[in-house]
Amino acid sequence: MTDNKKMELKKDYAGRDFLSLLDYTTEDLTYFLDVADHLKAEKKAGRPIDYLKGKTMGLIFEKSSTRTRVSFESGIYYLGGQGLFLSSNDLQIGRGEPIPDTARVLSRFLDGLMIRTFSHDIVEELAEYASIPVINGLTDLLHPCQVLADLQTIREHKGKLAGLKMAFIGDGNNMAHSLMNGGARMGMHVVCACPEGYLPDAAVVAAAREAAALTGGSVEIVNDPLEAARDADVIYTDVWASMGQESEKAEREAVFGGIYQVNDELMAAAKADAMVLHCLPAHRGEEITAEVFEAHPEIFDEAENRLYAQMAVMALLLA
Repeated sequence: MTDNKKMELKKDYAGRDFLSLLDYTTEDLTYFLDVADHLKAEKKAGRPIDYLKGKTMGLIFEKSSTRTRVSFESGIYYLGGQGLFLSSNDLQIGRGEPIPDTARVLSRFLDGLMIRTFSHDIVEELAEYASIPVINGLTDLLHPCQVLADLQTIREHKGKLAGLKMAFIGDGNNMAHSLMNGGARMGMHVVCACPEGYLPDAAVVAAAREAAALTGGSVEIVNDPLEAARDADVIYTDVWASMGQESEKAEREAVFGGIYQVNDELMAAAKADAMVLHCLPAHRGEEITAEVFEAHPEIFDEAENRLYAQMAVMALLLA
């Protein structure tokens, strides 16, 4: 490929939704990552990447956001398209309009939709009735865009994904679920350390294990963070109380505090060159110490890659 010739994207994905990483094969996700890497290189080189020229995408937010909003709005702009921020306060959906009606109306105006919301059922219903691609920007069940960026970052730093051990320390939440899904698809060994009462969803674990069986990967759930971290290539953590769980903060601190923290002791159990990832925002002194956080700048490579991973998804689904 010459500097003045854009990469020809496969058309296999045009019109599809992006709701879960398990909706795509290992080969699919590898191609998504390859496109993300290409877009990153092209943007940094200042070459045109306007795959979505003339396209519009609606960005529905029922949860507030920093990284999701800025990366999606910037990403569609860099791709030559136009993004429209739509908060639930601005839409009739916030006043009781049924999801199917909103989906069918917006499909007449837009080329694609991203939604960041609470219930995963909302995303699935939106996708069912929309005639345009729907991208899951986050639900209480899954966070696939974040994990696609995580996989891109791990591959950048480690040179591969298959065979690596990734330990997740904390709540068995949407991040744990999508890390299991993505890691399983890519042949990684994922171990989630979570306290009793905060384990990942059993159905999600079963589906991830089924995917891992096809790739030589594995998915394990344990209670001991040090067991999970032992010889890990990647250590991952997230806040103890996610958005919408503010009322549980004190209760969760009592359960997670002093145990489910990425600190020097836990890092000593991992491989000497283990990388640390965090989907952000980070609460230093809670799920991760300030010392460990500041010693691992790859966390900000991970944040940056949200832009390129999502650009790849948009380019492939909407182009």
